[in-house]
Amino acid sequence: MIATGQRDKRVLLENPGGTVPDGEGGFIEGWEALDPAEVFAHIAPASQSDLERAASGTVISTATHLIEILYHPGVTILTRVSYTAPGKGTRIFQITALRNPDEANRELTLVAEEAL
Repeated sequence: MIATGQRDKRVLLENPGGTVPDGEGGFIEGWEALDPAEVFAHIAPASQSDLERAASGTVISTATHLIEILYHPGVTILTRVSYTAPGKGTRIFQITALRNPDEANRELTLVAEEAL
C-alpha cells in the first residue's frame, strides 16, 4: 500500500455517459463524473516489470502509467482519469487494467495509457 502522502495529485474520475451532439450533425461520447468525482492519486510512469506485476503477469505494451488511488467502487476499465497540472494543461489517462490487492477494497492500482 502506498503512503497517503504520496497520493499528491487531485484527479477527476469519469465513466462513459452516452452520446452528445458534436455540433456538426454527429455525436461524440459524453462523460459523467463518478461520485465522488475527485480523489487523490499517485501517478508514476510504469516500467515493463511494474506492468507485469500490476496486471498479474501479463504484458501490456500500450500502458504508460500506474495510478494508485484509494478504493472507489465506480472505477472500471471504462473509467478515464483526468489530471490538470498547474500551468501544464490537462492529461487524460484511459485505464487498461486495474488491480484490487487482496480484493480488500482498500486501494486500486490502475494500469493506464495516456491519451495523446
